[in-house]
Amino acid sequence: MFESAHIDEAVAWRRDLHRHPELGFQEERTSKLIAGLLDGWGWQVQTGLAQTGVVARLGEGNRSVGLRADIDALPIAEATGLDHASTHPGKMHACGHDGHTAMLLLAARQMATDGVSGGNVTLIFQPAEENDGGARVMIEDGLFRQFPCDMVFGIHNWPGLAPGRLVARDGEMMAAFAIFEITIEGRGGHAAMPEQSDGVVAAAARMAAALQELPARRLSPLVPGVVSVTQIHTGSAFNVCPDRAVVRGTARWFQSQAGDEIEARLSEVVQGIAAAHGCRANIDYQRRYPATINSADEAALARRVGGAMGLDTGEAGPSMASEDFAFMLNEKPGAYIWLGAAREGENPGLHSPHFDFNDDVLPTGAEFWVRLVRQALSG
Repeated sequence: MFESAHIDEAVAWRRDLHRHPELGFQEERTSKLIAGLLDGWGWQVQTGLAQTGVVARLGEGNRSVGLRADIDALPIAEATGLDHASTHPGKMHACGHDGHTAMLLLAARQMATDGVSGGNVTLIFQPAEENDGGARVMIEDGLFRQFPCDMVFGIHNWPGLAPGRLVARDGEMMAAFAIFEITIEGRGGHAAMPEQSDGVVAAAARMAAALQELPARRLSPLVPGVVSVTQIHTGSAFNVCPDRAVVRGTARWFQSQAGDEIEARLSEVVQGIAAAHGCRANIDYQRRYPATINSADEAALARRVGGAMGLDTGEAGPSMASEDFAFMLNEKPGAYIWLGAAREGENPGLHSPHFDFNDDVLPTGAEFWVRLVRQALSG
């Protein structure tokens, strides 16, 4: 479908983006590169949604399909040692958003050459997917009011699937998630006289164990849910019982009732353990992303397109990871799609300091986008 020179150029864009990663809502250079290319190919381009987002439209007619690529990087120190490794210390594209961007750009170039018939296509280059909810901000800034879409799609490279695999489940794809921070306070004192202080450290340790068991005891075994304690910060000396500890982590679920149950029981467990150790506890619990739920018709469309390309579109289970594309799926019918991107030999996972997007699957993802638009608008 693509000229080999165009594929090589797309790989070059991808590696350039990898060298210059930018965190959420800071993607100034990235946005400028995207907007410049799209404008040069004749797309109608708008910048500034969610600060650094780029939206582009091509085609005529009322029927519209939206395609989304995330563009932000992560605060991770890269350890790949590659020639195109990050030049920004402490920042890297460890989730493949550089690849998602290059795939959609390659598809955009082809669509500009071929033209779009039967309606129009909207490209959504979204900032701040990692934790900051850039999709929600773009919607609040008027994304779908200014660029109405009948359906919307997103792709994520998936190192856990072999190249040639494409997964678009009906219904649940990825979980909702919340973050929590628990601050425990009590009397501090000398480690040799613990009876004169409160059990701040003991309370933190017991909370960590109890919270991670919470879904197993409070949710049906048939209902997915997970609580992970990821940080405990306390103490400064061997011989001091501290007066303060901070416990942080995440909770994840699919069903809204499960999310409500986890939040309520987490509070009960924390306050009970704190009181038992003579301490006080304050909980900051923030729900961040809803569950990513595909529409059945749009998921089926994605599978048909993938199947026509010769991709294996067999079923795979959902993931307890989370994705802010969920906000777009709450607004419009659509589907979130995993594209197999595993490497032979060592195959670092997403968010690893050794991760690098598999350029071999870049043309596959771009071809999928072009074919999906044709099929969606022909219906």
